[in-house]
Amino acid sequence: MKRLPVLAATVTAAILVAAGCGGGSDSGAGLASLASPQTRIFVEGTVRPSGELKASTDEVAKKVAGVDNLGAFVVEKLEESARGEGEPFDFEKEVEPWLGENAALSWEKGDDDEPLIVVESTDTAATQEFIDNQASESKKPYRETSYEGVDFMVGGKEDNAMGVIGDFLVGAEDEETFRAAVDASSGESLGEQDRFQSAMDGATEGSLADAYVDVGGLLKESGDEIDPQARELLKGAGIDPSDATALASLLPADDRIEVDISSGLGGEEPPHGDASMLLGSLPADSFAAFAVSGFGEQLQEALDSLDESGIPGQVPPGQLKSGLKEAGIDLDRIASSLEDAGVFARGDSKQSLGGALILTTDDSQQASNTVRTIGRFLRNVDTPGVTAVTGKASGFSIRSEDLGRKPLVVVAKGSRIAIGYGLAPALSGLASGGGHQLSGTPAYGEAVDALGDTPISAFVNGPAALSLADALVPKSDSDFQEAKRYLRAISSIALGSSSEGDLARAKLIVGLGK
Repeated sequence: MKRLPVLAATVTAAILVAAGCGGGSDSGAGLASLASPQTRIFVEGTVRPSGELKASTDEVAKKVAGVDNLGAFVVEKLEESARGEGEPFDFEKEVEPWLGENAALSWEKGDDDEPLIVVESTDTAATQEFIDNQASESKKPYRETSYEGVDFMVGGKEDNAMGVIGDFLVGAEDEETFRAAVDASSGESLGEQDRFQSAMDGATEGSLADAYVDVGGLLKESGDEIDPQARELLKGAGIDPSDATALASLLPADDRIEVDISSGLGGEEPPHGDASMLLGSLPADSFAAFAVSGFGEQLQEALDSLDESGIPGQVPPGQLKSGLKEAGIDLDRIASSLEDAGVFARGDSKQSLGGALILTTDDSQQASNTVRTIGRFLRNVDTPGVTAVTGKASGFSIRSEDLGRKPLVVVAKGSRIAIGYGLAPALSGLASGGGHQLSGTPAYGEAVDALGDTPISAFVNGPAALSLADALVPKSDSDFQEAKRYLRAISSIALGSSSEGDLARAKLIVGLGK
């Protein structure tokens, strides 16, 4: 794979590490005017953060990496790397004098190609001087060439191209890509595409960086290879992947990192509902938990699709539902009674690791009948390892070598069904009241507050998850031991979702400890 010269490292680091921009500003239109209309990923940012945004970015860097001034740290590392590559440069003297407010990276074929780099220049003569110096100091020479009246350089170790187009410095992995940027600047470009403009309208004000993804385009690039059943599940969630786009905006704050995501779902109705009540009622000692509303509707659509296609070598098309109904299991009735679904995991070692899937129903009698009917069916067909569960809840358990030392337990109580790895997690998931719930923990409360009006749908307790990972990952894994330095700063991770018009929205909050 080609590697762009020091220019690429400079701009990439500036955007992804030390950048800051006002989301939804007009800056993206200019930057995107040099990107091909077939661009699949486009990331923009401002390379000169200031004021509150710079202060917040530096505070995050200090908490996560122990770095007081992120911008100075990045420049120092860039200059060290350049010296190591035999291409030394002085950022303060050679780059800062002409460096404009905005910069962008774009990929036309996803991450299989190197990005096109576009940097706004306040002094194109100084920018050209920087390019000339980089070319003259290269161990492998560059050659001068021209296209449509634009002069640029091609060469170096990887035969890259760089030059000035209008008021922008442009770096490309090869001459063909640079020429495409010239064509875009005077013709059709990404910035003129309706789907791009609509997506960028969803950017959050004051974001550190914005990333646009053409989901449908990436699927087409990969041959549109998506499992038919997975496609039906996505459509059931309101997503047509062939036409979907997504935009992510990154916002730092003193005590957290926020990522706001909006997605155009290709004309489908966005998902709706709120499963935060179920999530908050899951066990307080969960290190991770997730909940989704409307699970019964999604399950119904998935079952319809599976029944129509059948299971190759096992169940012919159109016979799954009818066959199980003859055995006393009415899949349609079961699916129609289900409402929300939640999953939690807990434990601080391999031995104590456990969790459960929790389903809520609109009919407590249907919940117990469903579990009882499935248990009876399994025993009637002589499924090995099936035994009845009685006491605090009714249901059955299944033991097998494949499951390990704990059984799979399916129990029902009231309006809930729990499918757990082990009896204790399953019973814990059935409890819908009391003080031992996630909603009663400080970390969960802070996560809910950080999400604001966005209903929470997923939660991770940072210290608890790290403690488990530390117990499971071998001490010899140097990469993990290095990562722990940064992971210790994470107090929690929370995800919330909502809808606005024809857009699906999500908000990811990474809480940072003091």
